[in-house]
Amino acid sequence: MTGDTSKTAYLVASGDLRESANISGWSAQEALETLLHEVFAEYGWSLVRANPVDPTTGHGFITSQRMGFDVFHAIPKQAPVVVAEAVWQYSHHVLGGLRSHRGPVLTVANFVGDWPGLVGLLGLNAGLTKMGRDYSTTWTVDGIDEWFRSCIQDWISTGTIRHDTSHVRPLRQLPQIPEVDLGKKLARELLSHKAIIGVFDEGCMGMYNAIFDDDLLNRIGIYKERLSQSALWAEMQQVDDSEADDVQKWLEDAGMRFFLGSDESTELTKSQLRWQHKMYIAALRIADDFQVDAIGIQYQQGLKDLAPASDLAEGLLNNVQRPPVTSRDGSRVLWDGQALPHFNEVDEGAAVDALVTNRIWRALGHDPATTLHDIRWGEQYNGDFVWVLEISGSVPPSHFEKGYAEAEGWRQDPIFFPAGGSTINGVSKPGEIVWSRVYVAKGKLNVDIGRATVVKLPASETRRRKEATNPEWPIMHVVLHGITRNQFMAQHKANHVSVAYLPSIDSADRALWGKVAMFGELGIDVNLCGEIKLPQEFDV
Repeated sequence: MTGDTSKTAYLVASGDLRESANISGWSAQEALETLLHEVFAEYGWSLVRANPVDPTTGHGFITSQRMGFDVFHAIPKQAPVVVAEAVWQYSHHVLGGLRSHRGPVLTVANFVGDWPGLVGLLGLNAGLTKMGRDYSTTWTVDGIDEWFRSCIQDWISTGTIRHDTSHVRPLRQLPQIPEVDLGKKLARELLSHKAIIGVFDEGCMGMYNAIFDDDLLNRIGIYKERLSQSALWAEMQQVDDSEADDVQKWLEDAGMRFFLGSDESTELTKSQLRWQHKMYIAALRIADDFQVDAIGIQYQQGLKDLAPASDLAEGLLNNVQRPPVTSRDGSRVLWDGQALPHFNEVDEGAAVDALVTNRIWRALGHDPATTLHDIRWGEQYNGDFVWVLEISGSVPPSHFEKGYAEAEGWRQDPIFFPAGGSTINGVSKPGEIVWSRVYVAKGKLNVDIGRATVVKLPASETRRRKEATNPEWPIMHVVLHGITRNQFMAQHKANHVSVAYLPSIDSADRALWGKVAMFGELGIDVNLCGEIKLPQEFDV
């Protein structure tokens, strides 16, 4: 590495704020670190842990922002740093230290499904991109593939890894189709008649990348209503049991199945469901109070110690067909026949995307049900790289082939959700989608956007993939158009990706350009990713 003769790099690992998650994930982290030690040693380099394994906790994760400051204070300012991630991590534990560190930085994760190291890596990379901190990144299944080893060799030689991002193209030209005119018109309407996103506490799970400065949002006609999760909890206390039970009956009548037990600590119970339904009702009523256009609930941290998971409410809100909720005086059904866009984990990039999608899709007469997914993992299947996209139970039921009749309620994992709660579990239907991600880079709003196909895999393969990740969560099998695994990983600036269905290939191609036009008219920098139908290929 230029200017360095010590051949020593310091290894840090950002962890969770939830100690149960750190303890459970430590064996996976140890395996990744062992692999990295071996690879670096083969090139004559040493990896030194910047902080030792704590004899009390039994793990070596950095578990707070203050701890992160202390760890980085002891690292020589010009030394190379490797941030190794095998689990979900809270980026703000290490971002402060990385911001002021002067040496080269490498982020690396294991490309496996059982622990969400890839999700943590992409969130961290997005945070570094937002703050303008140079970094290199790589990933591996087992550490023996030639590509990964060449990445490590490049980094220790030059301090840089260059990835192939030839699939990314800036917006140059728009097709002359009605969807483009519509997108521009809706953008002008948003700038003129401003929208409000209700934010139930910012900064979920250390996601610095998911917090957008007000000034950036205000420029595109979006303003924040800062709401408190304590207010949501208080409103939940005002919801009558009978109202919550009506929601449960509606879901059961619609065909949703719940797998119930009696042990509150490990099983899904009727009491947990009742509190989830109260959250759903309370969220709609607070949204009505402030007349917001979308809402986001943080849940982790805070509410997780008070109430069952927010995911059931979130998925229902994003669905057009859902249990009716009246205003407090009973005079109105709130958002009757409409989805109220919810951006999971208060990810404000997903909030911008959900607002744009909702307006374009509704104007075109399409189902506006949208969600964000974790970029969880993927493998080859019959010649295609099929991504596993998952989110913790908050998928709208219209994303399933049979809707509610295919939706299942499973208990959330006690490691991450001590108060339990139901997911909306299922397999996303095959079909055409537009995917996108709004993020911050160089002080501006950017969006990456592309096309993909959701494919149907055999039941045995779906089951294998769910068991390799989180079987209680909904899954989407996705083939990206014209983008390899490594290209997507190299470019994507978020742990999340937003998706929405279209009824056909042609409608998906056209809706994408309508969305591109709306983003562009708002002043957001647009990157077209992968194979996309070009302007000259459309019939005018």
